[in-house]
Amino acid sequence: MDDRPLDKSPEAHELYQFMLMQLTGEERLIRASRMFEAAREMILASFPKDLSAAEVRRRLYERLYGEPLPADFPLPPS
Repeated sequence: MDDRPLDKSPEAHELYQFMLMQLTGEERLIRASRMFEAAREMILASFPKDLSAAEVRRRLYERLYGEPLPADFPLPPS
């Protein structure tokens, strides 16, 4: 199966994978955490400013995971 993103040539994808594998596991984890946090910040910036904390959490979950927030997920008081 070709897991290469559609915006990269096979050569660019191979080089990127090679470069990632040169990093330690800790370095890869740090990079992934930073990318997730950057994506989270961009999503939050796109929301209206007057949402309740519960609505922000619900929308953030849906945007990140592509499905509705489970009914039993703990939410902060509105």
